[in-house]
Amino acid sequence: MNGHHAWIGLGSNLDDPRLQVERALAALDRLPLTRCVAASRLYASRPVGPQDQPDFINAVALLETRLSPLALLDQLQALEQRHRRVRQRRWGPRTLDLDLLLFDDRRLALPRLTVPHPEMAQRAFVMVPLAELAPTLRLPDGRRVSELAGALNDGSLRPVLPVA
Repeated sequence: MNGHHAWIGLGSNLDDPRLQVERALAALDRLPLTRCVAASRLYASRPVGPQDQPDFINAVALLETRLSPLALLDQLQALEQRHRRVRQRRWGPRTLDLDLLLFDDRRLALPRLTVPHPEMAQRAFVMVPLAELAPTLRLPDGRRVSELAGALNDGSLRPVLPVA
């Protein structure tokens, strides 16, 4: 296909979160002008923010796409809506959350989109699966993903075993 490389963070903690993430990974491969090149294992993590909600299932996927960053964002948000995403409160429970983490090595600060994702480097549930897929990858500011992941991995992130 040859196009841009986009890294997507996935998360869910409602309505069978594991199935939500697995279905979303499959759906990413069906987006227009896009294919899913690789996906991390699934991980269970405690929620960020309010703790009165279930644990999350998280993963990271690498897409190759010919879409622009905003066109890809539109596709990701439409996919969230197909999974009945409701935005009730910040960092609240959700059926599916899709974050555009990185788009090539670009830095974007648009009203609807900031890339790299502004909080990704502080989140083990993003950096650990990202480092699993691309340990030598560097963020646009030069920081190595594997080093950030190592510093964040305090043991609270748990790999989810594949279904037998």
